[in-house]
Amino acid sequence: MKYFHEQIEAKWQKYWAENQTFAASNNSEKPKYYVLDMFPYPSGAGLHVGHPLGYIASDIVARFKRHKGFNVLHPQGYDSFGLPAEQYAIQTGQHPDTTTKENIARYREQLDKIGFSFDWSREVRTSNADYYKHTQWIFIQLFNSWYNNDTDKAEDITTLISIFENEGNASVNAVCDDNIAPFSVSEWNAFSTEEQQKILLQYRLTYLAETEVNWCPALGTVLANDEIVNGVSERGGHPVIRKKMTQWSMRISAYAERLLQGLDTIDWSESIKESQRNWIGKSVGASVDFKLKDSDKLISVFTTRPDTIFGVTFMTLAPEHELVSQITTPEQKAAVEAYVEATAKRSERERMADVKTISGVFTGAFAEHPFTKEPIPVWIGDYVLAGYGTGAVMAVPCGDERDYAFANFFKGTHGMPEIKNIFNQDISEAAYGEKGGFELVNSDFLNGLGYKDGTKKIIEELEKIGQGKGKTNYRLRDAVFSRQRYWGEPFPVYYVNGLPQMIDAKHLPIVLPEVEKYLPTEDGQPPLGNATIWAWDSVNCSVVSNQLIDNVTIFPLELNTMPGWAGSSWYWMRYMDAHNENEFASADALKYWENVDLYIGGSEHATGHLLYSRFWNKFLKDRGYVPTEEPFKKLINQGMILGMSAFVYRVYCHTSSIKKQTANYTDNTVRGIFSSNILVSKKVASELEKVGINGFEMETDLYSKIQELLIEQIRLANLNFVDNETKYGEEISSFLTTPIHVDLSCINDITNELDIEAFKNHQLYSDYKDAEFILEDGKYIVGREVEKMSKSKYNVVNPDDICNDYGADTLRLYEMFLGPLEQAKPWNTAGITGVSGFLKKLWRLYFDDNSGLNITNDEPTADMYKSLHKTIKKVTEDIENFSFNTSVSQFMICVNELAQMKCHHRAILEPLAIVISPYAPHIAEELWSQLGHEGSISTVDFPICEEKYLVESEKEYPVSFNGKMRFTIKLPLDLTVSQIQEIVMADERTIKQLDGRTPNKVIIVPGKVINLVG
Repeated sequence: MKYFHEQIEAKWQKYWAENQTFAASNNSEKPKYYVLDMFPYPSGAGLHVGHPLGYIASDIVARFKRHKGFNVLHPQGYDSFGLPAEQYAIQTGQHPDTTTKENIARYREQLDKIGFSFDWSREVRTSNADYYKHTQWIFIQLFNSWYNNDTDKAEDITTLISIFENEGNASVNAVCDDNIAPFSVSEWNAFSTEEQQKILLQYRLTYLAETEVNWCPALGTVLANDEIVNGVSERGGHPVIRKKMTQWSMRISAYAERLLQGLDTIDWSESIKESQRNWIGKSVGASVDFKLKDSDKLISVFTTRPDTIFGVTFMTLAPEHELVSQITTPEQKAAVEAYVEATAKRSERERMADVKTISGVFTGAFAEHPFTKEPIPVWIGDYVLAGYGTGAVMAVPCGDERDYAFANFFKGTHGMPEIKNIFNQDISEAAYGEKGGFELVNSDFLNGLGYKDGTKKIIEELEKIGQGKGKTNYRLRDAVFSRQRYWGEPFPVYYVNGLPQMIDAKHLPIVLPEVEKYLPTEDGQPPLGNATIWAWDSVNCSVVSNQLIDNVTIFPLELNTMPGWAGSSWYWMRYMDAHNENEFASADALKYWENVDLYIGGSEHATGHLLYSRFWNKFLKDRGYVPTEEPFKKLINQGMILGMSAFVYRVYCHTSSIKKQTANYTDNTVRGIFSSNILVSKKVASELEKVGINGFEMETDLYSKIQELLIEQIRLANLNFVDNETKYGEEISSFLTTPIHVDLSCINDITNELDIEAFKNHQLYSDYKDAEFILEDGKYIVGREVEKMSKSKYNVVNPDDICNDYGADTLRLYEMFLGPLEQAKPWNTAGITGVSGFLKKLWRLYFDDNSGLNITNDEPTADMYKSLHKTIKKVTEDIENFSFNTSVSQFMICVNELAQMKCHHRAILEPLAIVISPYAPHIAEELWSQLGHEGSISTVDFPICEEKYLVESEKEYPVSFNGKMRFTIKLPLDLTVSQIQEIVMADERTIKQLDGRTPNKVIIVPGKVINLVG
């Protein structure tokens, strides 16, 4: 009976689906284990072999835990809102929902084919109204909450209103907007309803504010910092500018300290923790207020070095700081405005990363030193960010390298004084940035003090004069929560006189409306501005036509939608109770499952999804909706599977005197470049690259052939030479090659030979239908290079192809075999045949190709037991330590050993099927069934290693003569030294080696070595 993976895998995938084998229960006496993969976005491209890596690892753990007696929740769903579907809708007019559903169907088909043990009964999609109904509900709870610093948690907004009604706001210790005006009880009660709402907006955990945002004109939306790469949008590579817009924001900054402290309680990699620590960016120092000369305005700064205040030489504001336009003098207005405009075209990340460029403009304004009252010039510079601290810095060039470089760069210009030195250290060559080893000088009452004493003293003095205080600051900014796009969660918000009102939760969901166009409106409104049925009837509590808006009972709805991270910031909780229509999850389900025990996904989400999820989880705990502080106990970041790209090599030549320009030819004045239609094999390309301009060093015939083809193509391109008398060949000064990515369908992945006809006929390479191919040994061999697996590099390997050709179990084992889960590793289809062969070898332990099942009930030998229990021990330890690759190696060793021992023993092969089941579930199910068992193998108890089978009873000793090993001998380990010596001396091989001599000394170390000397 032969192994046919197609039939076996189809059979068991159907069985699992029909029997809901992996459905988890919310009412079980078993201990729970919740394993989760990061939410996939269903792209149109489908899965490539890199995507399932983490899913396979999590599935192995899920299956192992079921074997170990756990009630395992291993769900899957789709983060189905997103820009790609919307961009496709803009291009084609097809509704994003249609595209998304088609993509999900494709994903599901691929995932099922790989044999994952997902509980599909709990599938969720963030774009379904029955899901985002709860996202809208959570938004409403955030709106109706404030953060009480005294209790260090979020509370219902009604508790804050009660304080205002009884005490005013003087004693309120909240995370809120800056510079909120104080008011008394009588003043609060005298405020109009609108005035009270405006004040409350300054305290709410989600609020409307004019914010400096990353605006992408091409995508028509705001982007988060983590959605920008190298100054352009991650999606599409479009330019991003900074601009001010009224946006919804989330007060995540309220949780900065708890987000930091919580990192010590979770089992995450140190690199991810450090990324979050840096992103949160805790700093301890002081806030200082500098008065502006001839003005009632203040410049507030935060500094970690208040002890250096007497070294302040100038001040720098972020170009987008609100004071810039107010304080700039007429003389400096043009220069300042030009600088502000230029800065708006650079992202915050780009500005932070650019440490070499020095730029800035003097505003013409001066601040006043808090103690000396000396004037301090105020500059703007793009190294200061409006979103960090206060958007202003007190520049102390003697103690900061960046300030030092800035001051020296603008030295001698209007508005830049000489650098003040306040350290008893030399700063003629560089700033002194250390926090120790100095005494302060030229610092009035701080003279003679160091960093610690100086900091303490200056904060005391600043507080005395009312111009500063000690403060802890965080780099973490409140998260912008609005997107100017269609395909996202609608806000449950309508506006009365411009102020936001929440729609009552009982009327949720507010469903995304139909629109004719997915682009912004002609007057710049978001795409929802195109909707005709998008107004709120506050009497009948329903969405009605925009034409009925009267601002009396019918009001406009919010036109923005929520960002992509909204739905993914709580989805793991929905899996706990996916069909609950009234709550995002019941209290019982949340209490039972608590949080995710194992979370697997990419490290690229460190400062996005992983941070927002922790924020929402902490908020929901504060409000009493969830029982745990952290969402994910253990996090593993899987590495990337890299693609093995293939290349053909196109010849181009430098020409010294061509004067006519065509499509194939570009003129760079000194000489031209002619791109030919000649493709050379890898070896030929390597030779060309070696010799370069000295082309004549190549094999004469080959060089001449390439040269002749080039000359002919130049003639056909109708290029004229300056000197018509000169031979064409003499005008070619050199020729080289440029690599071109080749779709993997055009090559033999094992031999690397190009299928020339397939290449010519491929739609991507229509330009090369008439190309000349220069071969090596009669074949065109492509170049190979390891790169990120990507559609644009044509190096994507479809897992469907692997499953069809080799089987899903082979794919699962091979991906684990490639290397440690966390590391990047290259894919090589050629290597998969070894794993495929291993499964066939495993099958033959159970079956004879001709007679069928070949199993005996005889008692196994000690060596058989030893091989099995070594494997049980190794695999158990590996799964518990997430070292999956070494388990696959152990499987191969075990099967080879059992095959050599001709093992067909039920007592060995039954537990072996269970042990391999988490890795190769289809073949394991079939083996279990053929062995006579009913039902699925998936919950059968995992075998336990019995150490008695691993105890070594014999040792194969190396026997040496004068230090040189001549033979080995296997002896029982319980022999004494004299017994060992007696056996060795009587051995014929020893007698032959000694040839009648008596050794001077016999060295025996029991269990290790035997050495006869002399």
